[in-house]
Amino acid sequence: MDKETGKAFDFRLFKRLIAHTKPYRGTFYGVVLSAILLSAFAAATPFILKDIIDDAIGHNNAEQLLFLILLMLGVLLGQVISQLFFNYYANWLGESVIKDIRIDLFRRMIGFRMKYFDNSSIGVLVTRAVSDMQRIGEIFSQGFFVIVADLLKMVAAAALMLYMNWKLALIVFGVLPIILYATRLFQQAMKVAFIEVRAQVSNLNSFVQERITGMKIVQLFTRESIESDNFRKINEKHKRAWLKTVWYNSIFFPIAEIVTSIAVGLVVWYGGLQNVADLGENLKGTIFAFILCIEILFRPLRQIADKFNTLQMGMVAANRVFRILDTDSHIEDMGTVVKDEILGNIKFSEVRFGYLEDEEVLHGISFDVKVGETVAIVGATGAGKSTIINLLNRFYEINSGQILVDGVDVRDYRLSALRSKIAVVLQDVFLFADTIANNISLKDNSVTLEDIEQAARQIGVHEFIASLPQGYQYNVKERGTMLSSGQRQLIAFLRAYVSNPSILVLDEATSSVDTYSEQLIQKATEKITEGRTSIVIAHRLATIKKADKILVMDAGQIVETGTHKELLKKGGYYSKLYEAQFLAEEVA
Repeated sequence: MDKETGKAFDFRLFKRLIAHTKPYRGTFYGVVLSAILLSAFAAATPFILKDIIDDAIGHNNAEQLLFLILLMLGVLLGQVISQLFFNYYANWLGESVIKDIRIDLFRRMIGFRMKYFDNSSIGVLVTRAVSDMQRIGEIFSQGFFVIVADLLKMVAAAALMLYMNWKLALIVFGVLPIILYATRLFQQAMKVAFIEVRAQVSNLNSFVQERITGMKIVQLFTRESIESDNFRKINEKHKRAWLKTVWYNSIFFPIAEIVTSIAVGLVVWYGGLQNVADLGENLKGTIFAFILCIEILFRPLRQIADKFNTLQMGMVAANRVFRILDTDSHIEDMGTVVKDEILGNIKFSEVRFGYLEDEEVLHGISFDVKVGETVAIVGATGAGKSTIINLLNRFYEINSGQILVDGVDVRDYRLSALRSKIAVVLQDVFLFADTIANNISLKDNSVTLEDIEQAARQIGVHEFIASLPQGYQYNVKERGTMLSSGQRQLIAFLRAYVSNPSILVLDEATSSVDTYSEQLIQKATEKITEGRTSIVIAHRLATIKKADKILVMDAGQIVETGTHKELLKKGGYYSKLYEAQFLAEEVA
């Protein structure tokens, strides 16, 4: 729940939101001016109607009647033009503001450290960047400006009523506190209700996205009926949250209608009695004008309550979005070192790290990788192999120790300068729903299609890509589902090769692929590691026999170091791993 749950309105948050309209001040003031004109035109209509009834019709003055009718047409025309300007530019301003905030939000999110995403729901983040943004836009298009315009209309109507007949005005004002009190209660109740609505919308989005992404697992383990039941429960909570808002509306709006009707009845009754009593007052036109003024005064209250719902939902959404914008979870990019060329010397010195504060994963590891060397890292699952890669790229910050690249602490490099020189090929390859060419170049304009084709020929994957429909323009769909795991790995190798890195990292890149793809990957590996500093994290030990050095890890520590032959001769941890894997393959 949000901290503002008990508040009907958070002015601090609203002030921060309004600050985003600064680049569009001209439009902002134009919308405010149109709101002022709308209130003036709204008040002019009943006043002109009063003169038509009392003066023009009452004194059979055709010339004055024509003038007042033309004047009313002019007022209506002005009202239409003002309303057109108000509606269009209030929406335009809202869309412009959320465009700017969405850009800020996305920039903020792509700068977060990996730990933030480890602890966050992707579905919730998508909700913040998409549907919550639209709610913020509605603050301007359907909330704030509409409320301002309605309040101005109410002030104008109240002033006009006092001017025309203060006695009748007091009758109307006597009824007004009832609807004001009801509106206040309604606003407070809707604030809490809409916070619950947004929470349930986020839960629903998150659940649906995760299940669709993991649909293969759902079907493989025949979880369809279970997930359907889970979805039914979440959907039921979503429905109940919305029905609570419907219930509050169902109570408030009939009360508002009854109070409005009572006010009209009292004005007609009292005004009629005064007129019938023949006290020297002709209140016929005034009564008609008051009926219109009551509508102008009371209808905005009903609309304000409705628009306040929109405003409250937008404020809840803004609060959630600003919380992400205020999140301090980015890797500090305070480094200044930018090198045109990194040779590839890597040194880990007594590095300690844990994903959680009280659970250390790496226990003071130290090793060196020289320029052009291929170093393999092996060990059981959870030994800390992939963690080393995450730290080298500064996806996470170390607890203590030092990581040097070409003798410079990685924290002293500008982050983009460091990562641009390191290419990583992961076991779980991520491809965007785009063409193969765009997935390789990542839409870097400096990488041409000719460069991609040439690189593909060099590492031996051109024939595979050319055999696909549309070749390099083949759309692999979301997450590359149109390709096999081996084919996705080949695309990832080509992506890494095209970037021409100084340091290459292969993280379990040859596991879980077919024999043909493995042969292509082995050829590609030999080509792209040639003369380049490479770190290979391997599950299949047969793939690292040619490594210059092998680091054997166990429980966050390096327990053995040496070449493949040296480690086999030792008969230690590596030798046992190799024998166990070799025997398993023989049995298979």
